[in-house]
Amino acid sequence: MRRRIADIEYEQMLLSRYTIAQHRSDDGLDRSVYLVLGRIHVDGPMSIAELSEAFRLDVSTLQRQTGAALRAGFVERIADPDGGPARKFSLTDAGRERLTNVRERSVAALELILDDWSEEDVGQFADYLRRFNASIESYSAGERGRG
Repeated sequence: MRRRIADIEYEQMLLSRYTIAQHRSDDGLDRSVYLVLGRIHVDGPMSIAELSEAFRLDVSTLQRQTGAALRAGFVERIADPDGGPARKFSLTDAGRERLTNVRERSVAALELILDDWSEEDVGQFADYLRRFNASIESYSAGERGRG
């Protein structure tokens, strides 16, 4: 049996396209801001350098994205809770509320999309996506270390 790597690449490309389209809605929340809010929500307050490392993006890109989130009132700069010198970004109540609303709509859409999938299939798919993303992060970290 051949490895279906090209099939995975194609399906991943489609998934990326669908995800981008999903977040171009009338909610006024840019996809990049949504991703930043989501990461801060999960990992807690983060500095520009930490966000850069987490997303594998250059600092100037993250400065634009966090700047947009700041202007929208979704994040605020705070002193490092651990006492470090770098200021960190933390979600505001408005940011947390907007993230929750967008995420609830996204989860509701996925519920409909996956309605005819078994619980086992949904669980396996979630596990495989988590594993796939972890492999991408490991690969990206290795590539960045060589660059």
